[in-house]
Order: sequence, then C-alpha cells, then structure tokens
Amino acid sequence: MKIKVCGLRDAENIKAVTALGPDYIGLIRYEQSPRYVNNLDDAGLDALPEAILKTGVFVNESAENIQRLIANYSLNAIQLHGNESADFAAAFKNKVVVLKAFGVDGNFDFKRLENYVGSVDFFLFDTKTAAHGGSGETFNWSILNDYDLDVPFFLSGGLSLNNLEEIKNIKHPQFFGVDLNSRFETSPGMKDIEKLKKAFAIVKQYTNNEIRS
Repeated sequence: MKIKVCGLRDAENIKAVTALGPDYIGLIRYEQSPRYVNNLDDAGLDALPEAILKTGVFVNESAENIQRLIANYSLNAIQLHGNESADFAAAFKNKVVVLKAFGVDGNFDFKRLENYVGSVDFFLFDTKTAAHGGSGETFNWSILNDYDLDVPFFLSGGLSLNNLEEIKNIKHPQFFGVDLNSRFETSPGMKDIEKLKKAFAIVKQYTNNEIRS
C-alpha cells in the first residue's frame, strides 16, 4: 500500500514529512486551493530523496505550463484534478507517472473512465466537490465495488485517524494507495507530523496483514 501526502508547500514541513518515508508528495499548483504552492523554488525539492515521487497537482492547467514545471523542477508525477481528457493525459504518460483524479459520489459512473485506460498510470478517487478536492469529506467506499477496470487507484477524500483503519474493509484488487491531506494538518499546507506518524503505522500494518494473507 503506497502513501501519498498531498498539499505540501513549506520546505521545513516537507523535510519533516519526507523523513517519514512517503512514496509520493503532492504539490498543488491550483491558485484557488488554500494549499497552493506559489513558488516551487521555496519548497526545498532538491533535497528530496529520489525514492519519493514529486507530484505536481494541476486543475485544467495548460500542457505547456505542466511541461515547463516538470522540466524545471524534475517532477516525477503529475495529478490531473480537473476536466482533462484522456488524450491530454496520454501526452505525458511514459514521461512521468500520471494520476487522473475523479470526484466520486453515490451516482458516479465508472464507465466514464474506460477512455482513460492506457492513458494514465493510476486513478485517484476523491470526494466530489466544487473545489476539486481538499474538502476533508469522505464518500461511501462501497461504491468502489462497481469499479472493474485494471488501472490501480489511490483512495482520497477525508482520510483521517478516525477512519483510516477502515481501509482494511476495502478488498478491491486494484486498491494501490492512500492520499493523506487535509485531516493531517495544523493549518492548510502544514502537516501534523505526529498524526502522520500514526497514519503511516496504520497503513504499514494494513500492508503487512495483506502480505501475510
């Protein structure tokens, strides 16, 4: 089970988070987000271990600007959190890891994802909101039983210490990772390291149990 910590922007806080050993960190380049990273030069990305994938999070951004940021900051992955098409995503595949996010509610139709197969590496299922994520709200995870494609997915949306242990009830074969964000903060963009330590321990235990089973 992989761990992505999203919504980081402070260099010292990023350093403390990376010491925990996440697999991905997310840097939000969407100006309407309270976790927007205005200047990636101030994020201390050069000091990150190579094993951690630096992920730029974009909402309906131009391909040119995404490519510029990938080149300038050696981003390893991108997360497309808007209305980006499968063709748009495919232009970046095999250059970086591509995650395509979708807001999920009780009426979500997973058939709409079929066009993205082959164009993305992962899906990320978040709670549907007008703000493109970061709401701190969960969706009903039982709807994941309707997902039958072969693309692995990250679970996002309101994960917290109060519900993280419940991921053990998700038996989906494509469940690949969790995305930790707003419920692990002292303020927007500043992660609570003690809460994250507990979260990492829960996910590690889940992973070990899955291996044993």
